[in-house]
Amino acid sequence: MSISTKIKSILVAQAKPESDKTPYSDLLTKYKVKLDYHNFIDIESVASKDFRKERINILEHTAVVLTSKNATDYFFNLCKELRVEIPETMKYFCSSEAIALYLQKFVTYRKRKISFGKQRIDDLIDLIVKSKDDKFLLPVAVSDTLDATSLLFEKNKVDYTRAPIFQMVHSDLSNLEIDTYDIIVLFSASSVASLIHNFPKFKKSKINLAVFGEKTAEAVKIAKLKATIYAPTPEFPSMVMAIEDFVKKSNK
Repeated sequence: MSISTKIKSILVAQAKPESDKTPYSDLLTKYKVKLDYHNFIDIESVASKDFRKERINILEHTAVVLTSKNATDYFFNLCKELRVEIPETMKYFCSSEAIALYLQKFVTYRKRKISFGKQRIDDLIDLIVKSKDDKFLLPVAVSDTLDATSLLFEKNKVDYTRAPIFQMVHSDLSNLEIDTYDIIVLFSASSVASLIHNFPKFKKSKINLAVFGEKTAEAVKIAKLKATIYAPTPEFPSMVMAIEDFVKKSNK
């Protein structure tokens, strides 16, 4: 890891948290850096007419797998557009308790069969595999590649259908003065693609890239960029820890 000049400003490619108290707060106070947030990706619903072209019958399924609040929102909004009334017998498998509780916006919670994991669908895979009589519907983003949950289901031979109900598009970043930042923090391959889409000449930039996860790192490599900061690692299990170490060494 090469150490750059003094770090004064950081851009996080995510929406600004509702609370001012974030994992990055200590960086602001300890190192006096400027910290901005900006979504690099926008999410749009797939039009109902386009979903119909997939020839997916929602009511042929007995269980829905929900891995995010976005998937939950767009699934129920799509059902409303399609005038599909979900029966009370429908089962729900959620990746976390937070998503399970979020279901209360759409269903009468006490009447439903709802299971949830700690943070990932992996926590429920044994239960899902045992539910041999169920046919699972997995709402996903439009993508050419299989997501982690789909790969998990393929590996375990789960009877499921991928339902592309929302898509990720590049945000308009034209209002960002990208060259004023010393570090840009990226959490997904989509955010890397958006960065290149909005700033085609970024490859010549000396801005430090902080990347989280193998897929993000791979996207950076494919884009012929260089990651200066990487997490998670045994030494730095969180992105904040990795960034703090970099800033501390840079700002000596």
